[in-house]
Amino acid sequence: MDAPDAATGALTARRYLRDLAAGERRRLRLAILAGTAAGLLTIAQLMLLARFISRLLIDGASLSELMPVLAGLLALLVLRALALYLQETLAQAASLRIRRRARHALLDHLARLGPVRLSARHSASLANQLVEQVEALDGYFARFQPQLGLAVLVPLSILLAVLWLDWLAALFLLISAPLIPLFMALVGMGAAQLNREQFAAVARLSGHFIDRVRGITTLQLFGRTAQATREVHAAADDYRQRSMRVLRLAFLSSAVLEFFASVAIAVMAIYVGFGLLGYIEYGPADELTLFGGLLVLLLAPEFFQPLRSLSQHYHDRAAALGAAEGLVALLNEIPDAQRLSGGAAPAPLHDRLVELEAVSVEHAGRGRVLGPVDLTLAAGEVVAVTGPSGVGKSTLLQLLAGFIAPASGSIRVAEGLSLAWMDQRPLLIQGSLADNLRLAAPDASAAEMRGALGRAGLGELLATLPRGIETHLGERGVGLSGGQAQRLALARVFLSQAPLVLLDEPTASLDAETEGYLIEALQALADEGRALVIATHHPALMALAKRRLSLEAQATVQEASHDALA
Repeated sequence: MDAPDAATGALTARRYLRDLAAGERRRLRLAILAGTAAGLLTIAQLMLLARFISRLLIDGASLSELMPVLAGLLALLVLRALALYLQETLAQAASLRIRRRARHALLDHLARLGPVRLSARHSASLANQLVEQVEALDGYFARFQPQLGLAVLVPLSILLAVLWLDWLAALFLLISAPLIPLFMALVGMGAAQLNREQFAAVARLSGHFIDRVRGITTLQLFGRTAQATREVHAAADDYRQRSMRVLRLAFLSSAVLEFFASVAIAVMAIYVGFGLLGYIEYGPADELTLFGGLLVLLLAPEFFQPLRSLSQHYHDRAAALGAAEGLVALLNEIPDAQRLSGGAAPAPLHDRLVELEAVSVEHAGRGRVLGPVDLTLAAGEVVAVTGPSGVGKSTLLQLLAGFIAPASGSIRVAEGLSLAWMDQRPLLIQGSLADNLRLAAPDASAAEMRGALGRAGLGELLATLPRGIETHLGERGVGLSGGQAQRLALARVFLSQAPLVLLDEPTASLDAETEGYLIEALQALADEGRALVIATHHPALMALAKRRLSLEAQATVQEASHDALA
């Protein structure tokens, strides 16, 4: 990435993180307030501890006289623990809500992009963004954001307390304080870039591994499993090296910051020790008491602790920036539906479901792949889309489904139109039969699902399964034959109640019996008043249709009625 592009990406990522935090600003501020209260209670606790030691050693107070001080220490300890618990709880709740909102926004955006646009992205890369990169925001919101406020408020409170005791000690603290943020920024300057590269590497590794797992049978047949194993090892080792670079940077920055904090505390200890011994006569040093000197020494580490914690969580910020850049790049992809001319909503239709007028589709680098097409579709109609392979049948279905936008022409759809999709390779997920059916009808009852399976011709199979609709399927429908998978997809169509059903070669690779049953089921759908658009080469499906839309080469379109076909 070039320097200007990297700077622009980082700026956009910071703006995205600010926008995410805006919705939880109240909880984050309460977390900072609770952390500040814990810091003030720490100051009070150390004052009582210094008072206890001073009275015990200097005044010779008895234990009974010191009991109120011990009781105060115990009470402050409980209150401080409560404040820290409240800070952590509020920050974690804010982070959880922010990550949930970010994930919902990503899922909604992926739905708007549609499967056609997302086909250019690897599913493993998308999964990595939805899981790993969103989770990488946790440290930024739960720890870095609250600590950013605490790194100012708590040291300022301690500085005022030390100033009340000894202005020269306060001056030492004030001079040394900027060193930690300065070196934190210098050492962590390249952390965001390293984290960005690490996220890209793990996305590549995820895709690489899944591709090899999916193709394990082919690799075994061709004797390439050993080479595939070496490739996975090489990709994993590359990720290991990138992870170690990030860890080296983290340990280096922590070591540098600990060094400067230790030096500053040591200088304070020398000053207090020499002041109490009377070797320093400048300023308020000769007026130091055991109580004042001990309290300054106790407060010095607490002064640097919020800054050191901020430096530790600075890498959470770098990780969040690296993740946010990848998320913003995905969110900046414009869905096709937003590129319709003028951005106007389709006009409502009352007597028709869909109307296409002189619609054409173009793909980058390929020119026009479909059209111009004119099509009017009413309820209950069955239209067969025919033509040689590669002429645009699937593209037309994708256009009707709203997955892609036309380059020219107009599309009008009935208001509130819903649709169902079925092709020769139905999507089946790992889970039960019921889980797969709920993809189309999330609120369907068990009786409705069993009824849909019966209508789709799976009643006999269901009766033989001990667990019924709760029977588990493997990934991509492992456990079902090709015909049974098609029937399960058909059951989803029955459950969906969608008035428009789009079918892409639904009978391909099916035996004659299953094919005949599927055609009868499609006729039943049409009899229910549903409109069917079927992209097919099969004569039996063409015979089912009342009209045929023939897509020819050079993107010309011919439409024929059922009578003309006969």
